[in-house]
Amino acid sequence: MVRQLAVRTRGQGLQDITSQVANVVREAGLGEGLCTVFVRHTSASLVIQENADPTAKSDLERWLNRLVPEGDPFYEHDTEGPDDMPAHIKAALTATSLSIPIIEGRLGLGTWQGIYLWEHRRRGSEREVLVHAGA
Repeated sequence: MVRQLAVRTRGQGLQDITSQVANVVREAGLGEGLCTVFVRHTSASLVIQENADPTAKSDLERWLNRLVPEGDPFYEHDTEGPDDMPAHIKAALTATSLSIPIIEGRLGLGTWQGIYLWEHRRRGSEREVLVHAGA
């Protein structure tokens, strides 16, 4: 089963999509299997990260912005603005797809793990995320 999620972002940052992905897995009705999550963009990514302490998210966001700053004179690609090339680099350094086991009909995530769409552009956007749940 494959479902497309539309995720509206408000700008740079990590957005929790765990519940939307879990709903697709529940809908699939599988006891065991694999859930694949894929973002259909080159300036956003996916990560599994801590879902309990919000400072973990903000620390990650600040760290990646420091690692890949806007306005680096090395960049040539700036068609859509100064955050365009840094967004592509950030997506390349993280992941565009994730695989999560399905165990007893549920995502096999750890206690403190959540699935996040990481928006790398400053402006908000509607992002497409494909979720495949299969045996």
